[in-house]
Amino acid sequence: MLKYFLPNEHAKSIFEITPEHLKQKGMKGIITDLDNTLIEWDRPLATPEVVSWFEQMKQSGIQVTIVSNNNKKRVEAFAKPLGIPFIFEARKPLTRAFQQALRDMKLRKEEVVVIGDQLLTDVFGGNRLGLHTILVVPVAQTDGFFTRVNRNIERRILNVMRKKGMIHWE
Repeated sequence: MLKYFLPNEHAKSIFEITPEHLKQKGMKGIITDLDNTLIEWDRPLATPEVVSWFEQMKQSGIQVTIVSNNNKKRVEAFAKPLGIPFIFEARKPLTRAFQQALRDMKLRKEEVVVIGDQLLTDVFGGNRLGLHTILVVPVAQTDGFFTRVNRNIERRILNVMRKKGMIHWE
């Protein structure tokens, strides 16, 4: 069961994830979380650095879709000005939204990576579908109520995985 919570990779931020790195792995698409993955959960718009990261992916032919558990107003306000496709109220870790993103991008699961900051939603959901997963460090030190609950559970899971020698990052 623990294997479903183990990401394929770990990165300090999205900025460590380059088009070259993804292409070496045969990736043509990204399903990314929004809050605390791309920007702080309470920041409404993309930073110039995030805009540049999206532009690098686009110029390299890598499609990006935002899949968020947040509401339409929040996700649309961030994604629409950037022209980034999005799915809101995704209900991750359920796989429906991930499958929809794959269909919309017209890519196979072997060609898509899931990037997110939570084991219980992003990594677990992506792994359940057999997608490549990358866990990033949350960009903010604060979270909403439900995410704080998830983080407590995640710490316990990470401790167990660390003791079993399953993870090799800090």
